[in-house]
Amino acid sequence: MSSPRARELFGLLPVSLLVTAGFTAVLLTRTEQVSNVTLVYGGFFLVCCLFAHLFIRARLAEADPYLFPLVALLAAFGLVMIYRIDADLAREQAQWFVIGLVIFCATVLFLRDIRTLERYRYTIVVAGLVLLVMPRVPGIGEPVNGAYLGVRVGPVSFQPAEFAKLAVIVFLASYLNETRDVLVRGRFGRLSLKHLGPLLLIWGLAMFMLVFIRDLGSSLMFFGGFLALLYVATGRLAFVVIGTALFFGGAAFFASTVGHVQDRIAIWQDPFARGVVDDEGYQIAQGLFAQADGGLFGQGLGQALLELPGGSTILPLAQSDLIYALIVNELGLFGATAVLLIYLLIVARGLKTALIASDGFSKLLATGLTAVLALQVFVIVGGVTKLIPLTGVTLPFISYGGSSIVANFMLLALLLIVSDRARREPGRGGLVA
Repeated sequence: MSSPRARELFGLLPVSLLVTAGFTAVLLTRTEQVSNVTLVYGGFFLVCCLFAHLFIRARLAEADPYLFPLVALLAAFGLVMIYRIDADLAREQAQWFVIGLVIFCATVLFLRDIRTLERYRYTIVVAGLVLLVMPRVPGIGEPVNGAYLGVRVGPVSFQPAEFAKLAVIVFLASYLNETRDVLVRGRFGRLSLKHLGPLLLIWGLAMFMLVFIRDLGSSLMFFGGFLALLYVATGRLAFVVIGTALFFGGAAFFASTVGHVQDRIAIWQDPFARGVVDDEGYQIAQGLFAQADGGLFGQGLGQALLELPGGSTILPLAQSDLIYALIVNELGLFGATAVLLIYLLIVARGLKTALIASDGFSKLLATGLTAVLALQVFVIVGGVTKLIPLTGVTLPFISYGGSSIVANFMLLALLLIVSDRARREPGRGGLVA
């Protein structure tokens, strides 16, 4: 049987071909000619992936062989879709891809033992909470479509929630690994504030994200990831039921009492209402029209009309919020389903990593990271398809955005570190019900 790294390399080679083929298809649609840009991007992507592969081979020889190729496939596809929208944005995304790989390698290089994170859990969670409130700080916070998601410090802008999610998951994995015995054996009504505190803290954090940051997507990700960790740590469905009731009860209360939450719900319920469809509901409505127009097989790569001759935007923020709608429009339901299947494979490999993890903290950390990634996909796809209100969450590794791709490469690094250690030291104290 071939080694894990040989399988990884074999999976990476088609990725550069996808980039070349995708750019070729876009150029043929636009100009009916092929330029050297296809080889430039294809070669660039191949070199970057080979560098990362060699680094993984040297540092994490036993890590999961499929996670990085699957992520590279999504990033390659995202680069093609962004280039199809705007060539300048594609160049910026390529730069962020390189930065993401550098941060990925740095994480692997300096984090020799994943359990080191346990010792600094309080420092990490405080840093995460500071990041979450930064968008509300006057002078640096930047509202994005009504939500306080961005921060600008001088020439640098980023979305702190992308990094805060990692900090919160690290803290929760460490905390639940330490207190799981008490949570498993104790009755809910008899648990002390010390043990119930984190449940209430994360609930409060989710409500804070919903009301003050105005970010339903991050609110769902944080609390959903916490419930997944809580269930894996304790095996008690009662905690999940109580937590879910707390979240939706709080959300319903604020939806009926806080003005901007009420507005978001009203727009989501009927984006086609008179006076709404041409204003606040325009983005949702156009996303739905684009998906309906795509049908089963799509219009073809590069065929969607994004702007009218006068310059009016047909599909707002197609490179970020509505990139899934663009995928459905050009590649159809079948093409979009193929993309979701890639995410499903990543989630499956992440959960397998959690199952074989050699200690309780690693098991919970891998579970939390995988759950947050899965919830992020659900939140953006659910928003675009009107299953839930549309939020500013990006489609991991595909949507345009530096914060998202860097944070998700850090997430990938943590999963691979857990995976490598699990295969080197099997069966050393994972969670036992």
